[in-house]
Amino acid sequence: MNEIQAKIKTFLSKFFPNHDLQPDEDIFALGFVNSMFAMQLVLFVEQEFQIAIENEDLEFENFRTIKSVANLIERKTPLVIHK
Repeated sequence: MNEIQAKIKTFLSKFFPNHDLQPDEDIFALGFVNSMFAMQLVLFVEQEFQIAIENEDLEFENFRTIKSVANLIERKTPLVIHK
């Protein structure tokens, strides 16, 4: 699990303390997510990773698992080029 995935898991674990959520587990299928929580997750991602989640990013597939959220973050994070 990379650093991004670890931060997402730590955030999610606050809401699901009795479940060891795995990177590929579908949080929607497990019944853990309602619309209010989905918005909290989007706000967490925006604030923690300093990215903007656009309307076109608000698809279940982007937030279904720890890995899918991490992939979205990686796609939206600008690459830092060191010279």
